[in-house]
Amino acid sequence: MFDDFAPRLAQVLTEYSTPIHKGDLVAIMAPSTAEPLIAALYEAVLRRGGNPVVYASLPVLDEVFYRHASGEQLDYSDPMALYTMEKIDVQYGILAPANTKNMSSVDPARVARRRQARRPVIETYFRRSGDGSLRWTLTAWPTQAGAQEAQMGLLAYTEFMYRACALDTDDPVAHWTALRERQERLVKWLAGKYRAEIKGPGIDLAFDFNGRVWVNCWGDKNFPDGEIFTCPVEESVNGHVAFSYPTVYGGREVNGVRLTFKDGVAVEASAAKGEDYLLSQLDLDPGARRLGEFAIGTNTGIQQFTGETLFDEKIGGTIHMALGKSIEETGGVNNSVVHWDMVHAMRDGGEITIDGVLFYKNGEFVVGG
Repeated sequence: MFDDFAPRLAQVLTEYSTPIHKGDLVAIMAPSTAEPLIAALYEAVLRRGGNPVVYASLPVLDEVFYRHASGEQLDYSDPMALYTMEKIDVQYGILAPANTKNMSSVDPARVARRRQARRPVIETYFRRSGDGSLRWTLTAWPTQAGAQEAQMGLLAYTEFMYRACALDTDDPVAHWTALRERQERLVKWLAGKYRAEIKGPGIDLAFDFNGRVWVNCWGDKNFPDGEIFTCPVEESVNGHVAFSYPTVYGGREVNGVRLTFKDGVAVEASAAKGEDYLLSQLDLDPGARRLGEFAIGTNTGIQQFTGETLFDEKIGGTIHMALGKSIEETGGVNNSVVHWDMVHAMRDGGEITIDGVLFYKNGEFVVGG
């Protein structure tokens, strides 16, 4: 069952999401647990004339590193990682966890220190992604750990992912093309508008987005996909939110996150679980306490929380916000080594008003779509 998963997904990724051109230098970055998809992608890239290079990691290495690395090693910036990020034309990243809790016992300060050391690589990635010189897609592969995190058996989780990617349709590309067209109507309606107000259970938040671009996410950068997003004007965010879903960042789960914004800054931040880790990341740099993204999830094929942000931020009937780094194509200017997505349900009375006009209610668009 699902024997065609890896080759079918690899075909969509290399022909639709980020098409490979002859001569492209293509990095496939994944843990060894994604071996079937790594092999399928490697073959698909070759068939399209690209030059694939595989960077496969062992799941245990992060735990070994944080247990044994000295302060000097935590601060070391790998020149090969930077060189790779500067030279590749395409990056395919694959999420395939062997253990979703492998970082739970690691001191958050060590993780934060390591993230600072990786700043040149992170900034190069965002710069090249923003100017279009680096094309990339992030996807996932089913593992026992991912299934357990989602509270499913492996077969059920594999089926969930297969359907989330629309690989169960006769023509997945046609499916994603139709979603792209629907969302394009939404972003066109939002063009030239000024202010968003979001209200509902757990949220009362407002921000300006004048001069910012709303982006249509249709399966190129993330796969599966399904969202529209922008970057709030940095100093305009005011209000509060108590996120209804847990969030996972850097291998650590944080639950019950509450944020209060004043003039763009998260002046209050707390969590029912993992608060020390939350605060350690928000204190990495000044930009980490500002919103770098506001988005609306549109993938109605995803209706359950899995603990994997790639899927959860796309849940139809939700919004999500990212603390930290802005996505440059929106026109946002917030800078940070952090980009942390957090998801909130909107189907139980949530509303989004744009310039005084009701735009979205109970998880559905009421205008523009």
